[in-house]
Amino acid sequence: MAYTPTIGLEIHAELKTKTKMFCDSRNDPDETRPNVNVCPVCMGFPGTLPVVNKEAVHHVLRVGAALDGALVDYTEWDRKNYFYPDLPKGYQISQYEYPLVAGGMLNGVAITRVHLEEDAARNQHSGDGYSLIDFNRAGLPLMELVTEPCIHDAETASAFAQNLQLLLRSLGAGDANMEKGQMRVEANISISKDDTLGTKVEVKNLNSFKSVEKAIAFEIDRQTEALEKGELLVQETRGWDEVKGITFSQRKKEGSHDYRYFPDPDIPKFRLARIPGFSKDEIKNTLPELPWEKRARYISLGMTSTEAETLVSDPSYGSFFDTEVLARMNDANAIKLGTNYLLTDIRGHGANEDELQRLSGGAFAEVIALTMKGELSSRGTKDLLEVLLKEGGDPRALAGERGLIQMKDSAALGRIVDEILSENTAIVLEIKNGKQEALKYLIGQGMKKSKGSANPGELEKALVERISAS
Repeated sequence: MAYTPTIGLEIHAELKTKTKMFCDSRNDPDETRPNVNVCPVCMGFPGTLPVVNKEAVHHVLRVGAALDGALVDYTEWDRKNYFYPDLPKGYQISQYEYPLVAGGMLNGVAITRVHLEEDAARNQHSGDGYSLIDFNRAGLPLMELVTEPCIHDAETASAFAQNLQLLLRSLGAGDANMEKGQMRVEANISISKDDTLGTKVEVKNLNSFKSVEKAIAFEIDRQTEALEKGELLVQETRGWDEVKGITFSQRKKEGSHDYRYFPDPDIPKFRLARIPGFSKDEIKNTLPELPWEKRARYISLGMTSTEAETLVSDPSYGSFFDTEVLARMNDANAIKLGTNYLLTDIRGHGANEDELQRLSGGAFAEVIALTMKGELSSRGTKDLLEVLLKEGGDPRALAGERGLIQMKDSAALGRIVDEILSENTAIVLEIKNGKQEALKYLIGQGMKKSKGSANPGELEKALVERISAS
């Protein structure tokens, strides 16, 4: 019997700020030494007072504006009470009734709310029956986005998470690196035979887009099989075992009443519109070109959807394209050629931002111009780009030093042709007897003698003329 799956997502993303959410301890996701970035506030010592991180609030409002959500005027903070070793205070400062953002849309999925809270610490479980706690992450600014239960397949859920990651990166709000735990996805999944929602099961802490897809697909199959057997599903929280490819029960799912929310008495209420720079119009004016806008612009230039997606998903390459290809190459053919070399040879090389910088300032545009003029062969262009990525420098000067400029001297080309013909008389005879494919061998010999500087077309033409005349 067919069941309809219904999926809602809760996505947590650490925000890129200098300090933590309610104190001045450093927000450094790359710190490997445990318990270095801590203070009495984020450790929950008695008598300490939290102070709201203005930069974090600004990040979330920009995300809300990009999603076309409603930015609230009034907001307040709440205490979410639960006890776990990674929560030093015994409660988490979060937002309950008054989130910063209400509504919005991304990738065709409706959004319920976006709010701010503080992250918990990190438990490290040993195999010897004990656990250690690293409090560096405790108190980091954590954005939580909750979607409506309007997703009906695993692929849509994964695509939504990927687009949110792109948005966070394009806004500079966070790196959202899932391998580092900077973005975690939780999926609420239920199945039913009609329009009503079934028993909701939460799968927590999915840390890759593939895991999102696999865990949702598995859970839909698991719930379907259970109902077909006449078993009752229970509302619970489950984990995902990446190795076994299964979900497993962790605990019964809590409701909001279990957390005993109440307003945090130490943090004042906020009227955001009264804070300079925090009105919706002011926030919207800070937004850059958004990923879906950039994608549409690239496709309008004649790119394939794959090419456009590559530039959108990698901001360093997208920025390089805009500044070094689009802004410096006025000819449509040059732009097309530059795009091809950027996305195949340069990206295939795995060029990082430092290497891309060596091609900036017009260097890449000059390489493409030399190629368009026929001064560089395709092979010569690839070789020159490789040198520039490693060393930088002046493209024309380097091409000359490395012998990459294609030969324009007809007399020099003639001497090379003479040498080839005199050294390969048997091959010449085969060509005269109709074995035209042997000509490729002579062209290869000519390219070798010229160290790649001969124009293959001119070389072929000269060889054919000389053989025909002999």
